[in-house]
Amino acid sequence: MSMLKEFKDFASKGNVVDLAVGVIIGAAFGKIVDSLVADIVMPIIGRLFGGLDFSSYYLPLNGQASNLALAEAKKTGAVLAYGNFITISLNFLILAFIIFQMVRLFNKMKKDEPVAAVAAPATPEDVLLLREIRDALKK
Repeated sequence: MSMLKEFKDFASKGNVVDLAVGVIIGAAFGKIVDSLVADIVMPIIGRLFGGLDFSSYYLPLNGQASNLALAEAKKTGAVLAYGNFITISLNFLILAFIIFQMVRLFNKMKKDEPVAAVAAPATPEDVLLLREIRDALKK
C-alpha cells in the first residue's frame, strides 16, 4: 500500500504533470513542424534546386542507377540518402528556432512581472536598546 501512496505523491507533483504536458505538446508541435518542412519549405527548396523532391536525393553505393527512385535504389542495395538527412536537419533547425523564440518570450514575460519589495525584518528590541545605550554613552 505504501508504494501506491508513493506513486500517487510522485505523480501529483507539479513538475511531473508539467513534464507530461510538455511532452504531449512537444510531440504535437513536432508533427506541425514536420508538415511545415515536408509540405511547404522543402518543395520550395526543391524547386530552386531543379524541381525534384529534395528528400529523394541520394548517392548510390552499390552500383545502382542514379535515376531510380530512392525506395527502389534502397531495395537493390545501400545508398547514401543525403537529401533525407538535409530535410530532417532543416526540420530540426526550424523546430529549435521556434522553441528558442518561445523560451525567449516566456523569459521576457517573467522579467516583466513586478517583483514584490521584500520588507526588511524588524530589528529586535534588545538591539534597539543596545543602540540607545551606545548613543547615550557617546554623549
